[in-house]
Amino acid sequence: MATSSTDQFFKNPVLGHPAGLFVLFFTEMWERFSYYGMRALLVLFLTSSLFDEGWAWPREHALALYGTYTSLVYLTPILGGYIADKIIGYRKAVVIGALLMTLGHAAMAVDTSFALYLGLFFLVVGNGFFKPTMTSIISQMYENHPHKKDGAYTIYYMGVNAGAFLGILLCGYTGEQWGWHWGFGLAGVFMFAGMLQFYFAQNIFGDVGKKPLKNAESDLSDDPTIKLNPFLTIDKVFIAISALIGLVWIINDPMSKIGGSDLFDFEVGPLSGSNFMILFALIVFIVLLVSRIIRYAPVVRDRMIAVSIFAFFTVFFWAAFEQAGGSMTIFANDYTDRVLEGSAGTIFRIANTLITIIPLCVITWVLWMLFKQTFGKYKLANLILGGSFVIIWALVITMLYEQYTAEAPEVPASWFSVLNSLFIIIFAPLFSKLWESKYNPSVAVKYGIGLILLGAGFAALAYGASDIPQGAKVAAVSIIWLVLAYFFHTMGELCLSPVGLSYVSKLVPGRMIAMMYGVWYLAIAIGNKLAGSSGGMIDQITAEYSLSTFFLLFFFIPGGAGILIILLHPLLKKLMHGIH
Repeated sequence: MATSSTDQFFKNPVLGHPAGLFVLFFTEMWERFSYYGMRALLVLFLTSSLFDEGWAWPREHALALYGTYTSLVYLTPILGGYIADKIIGYRKAVVIGALLMTLGHAAMAVDTSFALYLGLFFLVVGNGFFKPTMTSIISQMYENHPHKKDGAYTIYYMGVNAGAFLGILLCGYTGEQWGWHWGFGLAGVFMFAGMLQFYFAQNIFGDVGKKPLKNAESDLSDDPTIKLNPFLTIDKVFIAISALIGLVWIINDPMSKIGGSDLFDFEVGPLSGSNFMILFALIVFIVLLVSRIIRYAPVVRDRMIAVSIFAFFTVFFWAAFEQAGGSMTIFANDYTDRVLEGSAGTIFRIANTLITIIPLCVITWVLWMLFKQTFGKYKLANLILGGSFVIIWALVITMLYEQYTAEAPEVPASWFSVLNSLFIIIFAPLFSKLWESKYNPSVAVKYGIGLILLGAGFAALAYGASDIPQGAKVAAVSIIWLVLAYFFHTMGELCLSPVGLSYVSKLVPGRMIAMMYGVWYLAIAIGNKLAGSSGGMIDQITAEYSLSTFFLLFFFIPGGAGILIILLHPLLKKLMHGIH
């Protein structure tokens, strides 16, 4: 791409960056609004009693479906990214993905089982097109301005967290107070608005993100001395076997629990058919990965081994962290005292007002800056975006008014999830400064600290739940333990999550990066599925031992994994061959 084709984006900047970055900022914000808004409600809706207009599912069933949904969300981008990159282009992928997700939310606004499953299907497929494309557009826009990329991704990341914050806050509030399907539908309204805003403003990107040319040269590698390692027929067979079995297993898990239809209804020795098949698929995939890695030159081989080790520990992190939408949401709903009286209610009203109004004012100011720069050329896109914010402000004012007029405000169970985004917005700049200072630890130590902090959050929950009787279904624990848990979890996330993909790009040469990104997303998908499966054991463990014991498991496992990867630091440093 010619230099002039990207320089044009910086001629009339907004806050020092191309106006197109802020179109992506708001598009991604609405997508995150829809995803986290729906995620905050799903398990609550499925497990709530019929009296509360829920479906009264057993917790194990609800969390099995939750784990399958969140794991598929990380698997479909592997295919969706390929289609966008090679066939339809990034801009079409964004529009198609957003439209499918809008249809998904619309389906979930209907109170039938078929509509729920259809809605989740559309959300998973739509996410596959949407998720991998936005950052690719940013990368192309800043192709000749690498010194501004860090700032661009920081702004973009703020859009991600702003969307998550507002989605959880408003979809959660709407769903719990006005009706579950109103909450699901609200997420779809803003996803549709985000799609329209992007569609009518897409010319702002020039040629970036258009359908790729068939004769365009592919950037095979940043290091021409690295030999090619083409996929052999046996490699493709192994990929097909492991992918097919893994996909069927992920879908079969909730099917067998909810509908009683088990595709793996057999036993192999001491193993159930389901456990045998997923173990077999995992072995096939490991054989594939090892057989490919050993074909590379020693330095590349070692670095890919290092990436694989980090991916392995990533599974432990997400298996515990994603309890946020599962067992931690159940804990907030059923075991936490959320009715605040007297001074506690006043403190909550003031705090909730500040943490809602201040970020929303900042985002509205960014919107105004974008308006001033782009309204003349993209009136319709800006009007749609502006109209969306009018609705947001109306919802926020209504929510705050109802909380102020209530005698004793009740904190929505979904509200606690907003703490993750809030703490990220507050502390991300501090962590960024720390990583740039002389105190910047190695990646293995960052991983270890992240896992240990994650475990510390569950230790707080275990202590808070220590007085809950064995087998209890309800209790009234102080909200402080959930606040502490989310604080420690977010500190752990800031140590680990931003580091992962960065080191994949540093350690893996260009022509192998697609495969290793696939491995990375697979690790996150496995972690998400394990989060649902392990979270589904909450009733069984609480009945046999206690709820405190359940949370202690998530203290010991991530904490132990964190200590182990710190101990592996010398080995990982050697495998990374000078990459810091």
